[in-house]
Amino acid sequence: MADEAASPAKDAGTFEELDINYILDIPFKVTVELGSTSMSVKTLLDLDTGSIVELEKLAGEPLEVFINKKLVARGEAIVANEKFGIRITEIVSPIARLRAMQ
Repeated sequence: MADEAASPAKDAGTFEELDINYILDIPFKVTVELGSTSMSVKTLLDLDTGSIVELEKLAGEPLEVFINKKLVARGEAIVANEKFGIRITEIVSPIARLRAMQ
């Protein structure tokens, strides 16, 4: 009996043994951030059609790709079939993602 208690459960399985089909239909939100800025309420209220809002990100800098509000990649804007898209140029490493959560 001591041997049975020390051994892992037979139905526990490892990550590699899991059937990925169970998670393929899970929805998640993908967001691409072009840039950001801060402004006062007065500046916000003064905005009108044609106003230009400067962003902190410089032209040519990679855009950031978030999945469920977590940074996962960076890329560049493209136009594909008359729609905007993003070409992924960098995947954020799992270590970097963990550090960002701290």
